[in-house]
Amino acid sequence: MLKRFISYYGPHKKMLAMDMLASLLISVIGMVYPIVTNKMLNEYIPQKMYSTIVISGLIVLALYVLRMWLRYFVQYYGHVIGVKMQSQMRIDLFDHLQKLPFGFYDNNETGKIMTRITSDLFEVCELAHHGPENLLISAVMIVLSFCYLLSIDWILTLIVFACVPILVVVTMHYRKAMNKAFDDRRKSNATINAAVESSITGIRVTKAYTNSAREVEKFRKGDDEFVRASDSAYNAMAKFHASTSFVSDVFNVFILIAGGLFLYSGRISFGDYSTFIVSVNLFINPVNTLIGFMEQFQNGVSGFKRFVEIMEENPEVDAIDAEDLENVEGVIEFKNVTYSYDLTKEVLHNVDLRLEKGRKLALVGPSGGGKTTLCHLLPNFYKLGEENGSIFIDGKDIRSLTLDSVRRNIGIVQQDVFLFVGTIKENILYGRPDATDEEVYEAARRANIHDYVMTLEKGYDTEIGERGVKLSGGQKQRLSIARVFLKDPAILILDEATSALDNTTEVLIQQALDELCKGRTTLVVAHRLSTIRNADEIAVVMNGVITERGTHEELMAAGGTYKDLYSLQFRDNDVF
Repeated sequence: MLKRFISYYGPHKKMLAMDMLASLLISVIGMVYPIVTNKMLNEYIPQKMYSTIVISGLIVLALYVLRMWLRYFVQYYGHVIGVKMQSQMRIDLFDHLQKLPFGFYDNNETGKIMTRITSDLFEVCELAHHGPENLLISAVMIVLSFCYLLSIDWILTLIVFACVPILVVVTMHYRKAMNKAFDDRRKSNATINAAVESSITGIRVTKAYTNSAREVEKFRKGDDEFVRASDSAYNAMAKFHASTSFVSDVFNVFILIAGGLFLYSGRISFGDYSTFIVSVNLFINPVNTLIGFMEQFQNGVSGFKRFVEIMEENPEVDAIDAEDLENVEGVIEFKNVTYSYDLTKEVLHNVDLRLEKGRKLALVGPSGGGKTTLCHLLPNFYKLGEENGSIFIDGKDIRSLTLDSVRRNIGIVQQDVFLFVGTIKENILYGRPDATDEEVYEAARRANIHDYVMTLEKGYDTEIGERGVKLSGGQKQRLSIARVFLKDPAILILDEATSALDNTTEVLIQQALDELCKGRTTLVVAHRLSTIRNADEIAVVMNGVITERGTHEELMAAGGTYKDLYSLQFRDNDVF
């Protein structure tokens, strides 16, 4: 993990070297004051060297001016390095997230992922900046001050140094507790973010069901967990700082007593004793800096560990020697396909299907039967094991094809349309970002949305809000269809694309979908059986098994499950 962290300093080696040099000079300049103090007390003042006193003071002032600029450089450019490292980590993390399989998102909440991209990496940024700086300055100051103190009186120096092992023991004792406490605090913070993301996304549902109080209660529970975790973290931190500060205070007591006795016995002069009192803080302060740095270190390490956890998730990868799917005809075949999301229950069992070029196959049956899973397996959203059968496109096993080329040739229209924040044009262009304006307009015309767009003040440049909140359900659906028209895939998946629409809107959408299906191999999942009567073939999927296959007329004549479902649906329609 350390090697991975250090690798992010690579592009900033020159700036980091300058930052470290500036930090080193700051440390060296810090040693000037006690040295000049010693000279003044032991030589310049007793010998009445007034001009030397003034010159020495001015030299110290000039060095302090230089140190001010060096501190500016370290603070500014050090943070710039940290931010750039944070930026690169965020880009790497986001890029990696784009490559992770559906299974990862099934098991991880959006809000928790967002926390790792934002607040966790901010703590890493702070560590990236302050870590090398604090370590270098503190190490140099400890060594230089220790050597200088030895030159004044080695016995008094060793007395002070004897307290350091005690400080190390105390630090190590509380470090483990702090580490766990801050890890728990970070996790609870992610839980809060996840709750906020979920609640705000679903605010319309909350208001519709007047469940605001329930959402507040859920948030309060997460917040209480965060408070408890913070209490533990700050309790561990308080014990850590209180104990280490006490040991540091003991330093000063030892110096006060031992130095006073040495001065009384004539072992050291008053000037040396005064210098030692001033100089000992040069030794103690960097020690305390390192101790205080432990909190920041724990935060940064916790954040980086959570960053690494996601980076080590296995991404989707193409098979060795995978080839691109080109010149697609659209012949689809499922052969002995068995699949389960976990080891407890099979979702599909020995499914065999073949769909010829340009044909439409409808999948019907009760919810949870495996219809949507079949649709997810075709674009390789979930990996099919070698022992679980095969899926072919134009006779080629999709496992032997590149993921991008397979998905590039498949268009998907779902019931739950997802639109991005932006304009109508930007959302249609998602189907093919390099399309011309005229191609966008033509796709919209074919999706029966162009005329509506032209009634808007800003036309295609109209902002649609988060997830298309400013559009109706039908408008969003037609926009998603326009997106697929622009993509122009050979294979089409319609996953309950009209099930959430009213009858009038459904007619418009169905017209657009019929146009979209022309010349494309189409896999349809539908609950409204009236929409798939004209399918070339219908398959009934129940409990992961295909129980019936045939045309609408054939299945109705067979008098099986399909007829029961169809009759029940139209009887319900008559009732209402």
